Amino acid sequence: MDTATRLLRLLTLLQTRPVWPGPILAEKLEVTTRTVRRDVNRLRELGYPIEAAAGLEGGYRLGAGGDMPPLLLDDDEAVAVVLGLSTAVVAGVDGVDHASTRVLTKLDQVLPPRVRTRVTELSSMTVDVRYAPGAAASVDPATLLLIARHCARAEELRFRYVARDGSESRRRTEPFRLVRSGRRWYLVAFCRDRRAWRTFRVDRMDRLVDGGERFTRGPDLPDAAELVADAVGHAGYPIRARIRLPVDAETARAQLPAAFGRCEDDGDGGCVLSVGGSQPRWLAASLAWLPWDFEVLDPPEVRDEVTALGCRLLDAAGTAAHTGP
Repeated sequence: MDTATRLLRLLTLLQTRPVWPGPILAEKLEVTTRTVRRDVNRLRELGYPIEAAAGLEGGYRLGAGGDMPPLLLDDDEAVAVVLGLSTAVVAGVDGVDHASTRVLTKLDQVLPPRVRTRVTELSSMTVDVRYAPGAAASVDPATLLLIARHCARAEELRFRYVARDGSESRRRTEPFRLVRSGRRWYLVAFCRDRRAWRTFRVDRMDRLVDGGERFTRGPDLPDAAELVADAVGHAGYPIRARIRLPVDAETARAQLPAAFGRCEDDGDGGCVLSVGGSQPRWLAASLAWLPWDFEVLDPPEVRDEVTALGCRLLDAAGTAAHTGP
């Protein structure tokens, strides 16, 4: 390890914990404690406020200072920062979104070219869906970077995929976009085996093959966020229902989570909402939260459950009226 690389490594270590004993730093850097002292003095000359910490073994800590040079980030740390800041931008918290955008701009200016390319591919190839049901799914940042690179460079991506029912398959795809939906990630890609656009949960993808052949995208590209919203919102459920709403589709989409269902204008001033659920009873309960009057077009079992729910609510309201103060 040359001196410059060792100094950067030492600075990175000092940023990861409050105090580092000299012998442990020497072990991490594979040098002597004397070399560590000499490297600490070099960093101090460069303006880094490194303080000596008292203790049995002694040690070093990185102190606070207004003139401290910018923090150093390795590849994984840079990806983590970009993901966190971009999530804050999407969340739309007043003031935080604008500050996060400014930090992202500054970060882009100071990252090394190789790292900047990777995080730029990830951010430019990612779109967001406002809502997604279900628990969080762990995803390896390296996998996200690899997928983003294949999307950005229009390179075939092959992988093994485990479906919801546990079945496994090998897929050859033309990757298009990454979609972040809540705390889950999806790949939208054209599946060469199925000859159709598909969505894939990234946490169910493994054995990715890097360096696929280049391809040319066709003119008819999908709305990646809409495909994912449709897939996670209702397409995979056994019960499908159509609901007529008294507002146009644009108004409905503005007030409903994107994954709740798909809205299409009915040509008569209203719209038809397509939703899905695992059971008619739970679907009826979710429809009760709609901010408008609605009519269940089909199926009959959902209509029956909505009627039964309405009767129970009326009975409960009547009981409360008789027993209340």
